[in-house]
Parts: sequence; structure tokens; C-alpha cells
Amino acid sequence: MRILFQGDSITDCGRKREQLYALGAGYALMVKGQMGLEYPAAHEYINKGIGGNRIVDLYARIKVDILNLKPDFMSILIGVNDVWHECAAENGVDADKFFRIYCMLIEEIKQALPELKIMIMEPFCLKGSGNEAYYDVFCAEVKKRAVKAREVAEKYGLAFLPLQKGMDELAEKMPSSDILADGVHPTSIGHTFIKNEWIRTFNEMMR
Repeated sequence: MRILFQGDSITDCGRKREQLYALGAGYALMVKGQMGLEYPAAHEYINKGIGGNRIVDLYARIKVDILNLKPDFMSILIGVNDVWHECAAENGVDADKFFRIYCMLIEEIKQALPELKIMIMEPFCLKGSGNEAYYDVFCAEVKKRAVKAREVAEKYGLAFLPLQKGMDELAEKMPSSDILADGVHPTSIGHTFIKNEWIRTFNEMMR
């Protein structure tokens, strides 16, 4: 099974983009490490997350970074930059457009790769150095993208992986910066949490 991780910097996590099987230092690498032990030589793993991507950027590279790779399984984590770019530079993607482009993305993928299993991951945030100047707006808007991501999953009968509630529960036990370094990018603890939830959802989908 060819497994493809798609998304923004949270997925990218410093991967070497010139190397097809370089997974970066985040949850994608952790997933391979754990599943590689559980299912030896059963899967190959490709990470095509790109830092800074919004849904429109992901849609723009659908051919080269999704369809041409012909994955059997794909997860998508996108949405926080659609908010962050608006707060920082007035270049975001509003919630309704986020939903429309996400639907276009999924429809084209399903048409080209009808057997592909897709996991939609919920965008998330906590208060941190990267968003504290406008956190109330930032948090409210990220939640809107999370709702739209869930609606996309429901519309197309795809698996949805919720992450915000778990992040909030972790933040009751430790400083939020121990989970998301700047309120957006996961630490090793944050990535481990995502890895655990990713594998749980994957296993449920494979039953």
C-alpha cells in the first residue's frame, strides 16, 4: 500500500523535497516508524506536505503531488494557513471558499483514483506566540475551517480525524507551548498525539 501524507508545514516538517521518500521530522515519520514495526514491509510512505500551503495551493498541485503518485491511502491536513495568511497578510481563504475548493479537490481525486481511501484531518490551534496578537479571531476562524473540513468528509463519505478536542485536553495538563510550539506547529509531544490518532483512524478504516 502506498500511503501519502498531504498538507502544510505541520505535515512537511522539514522534509527534503528532492527525495521522494523523505518524511520530515513529524507525525508522518512517526507513523512510518510505528507501522513499520507492526506491518513489516507492507507499506511505502510519501510526504508531500508543503509549508505555508492553503487549500488553494494544495488544489493547484493536485496533479503532480497526488494524482501522478497514485496512492492507495491519503491523509490531508490543511486549513490553518487559510486563516493565518489572512490575519498576517490579508491573503487567506474564507471558510466558504475553503469548502468549495476542498470539494473540488476531493471530486477530482475520486474521479481519477476511485479506489483511493482518504482521511480528512481536522485543522487545530492553541494560543501561542504565533497567533496571540489576534488569537480570538484566529481561533474562531480555524474552528470554521474545521467545521468545513468535517462537512467535506461527510459529503463524500470519508473518514474524519478530529484533533482539536484532544489538543485542548492536553493543554489542561501542560503548557500549550509543550504541545504546539507557537500555537500552530506541533512539538514532539504534539506530533506524537497526531501520530497516535492517525494510526487509530487508519486501523478503523482498514477493518
